[in-house]
Amino acid sequence: MEQTLFERIGGMEKLHPFLWQFYADVRQHQVIGPIFNARIQNWPEHVAKIAEFWARATGGPSKYAGQMPLKHLSLGLAPEHFSAWLALWDWNCIRHLTPAEAQEMSELAHGIGRRLRQIVGASEDPLQFLNV
Repeated sequence: MEQTLFERIGGMEKLHPFLWQFYADVRQHQVIGPIFNARIQNWPEHVAKIAEFWARATGGPSKYAGQMPLKHLSLGLAPEHFSAWLALWDWNCIRHLTPAEAQEMSELAHGIGRRLRQIVGASEDPLQFLNV
């Protein structure tokens, strides 16, 4: 049986520190840092919840029950916010994961980003959904 991406990246034991490093970078980022810092009051709780989201997204066991797209509707996100987030994500994937898992995590995040941009109305290309 083929391992899930969750298993190949090392499960929650590796996912949680990866996300801590990623969000440390996010908090310091000039473009997206202010958005996160204005809304996240409890970073350990946020990272734990996001870890559950990514556990589910990568095929692992998860308690995540949130409505991720709905959480982003009121944030006023623009294409540059998505670009900045994805650039940091890709950088952290390359730094912390093996090449194959980094590529797969990046592709997964970019796919989620495309769908989320459409939902919040921040798509750079109104016909982008045709490329999903």
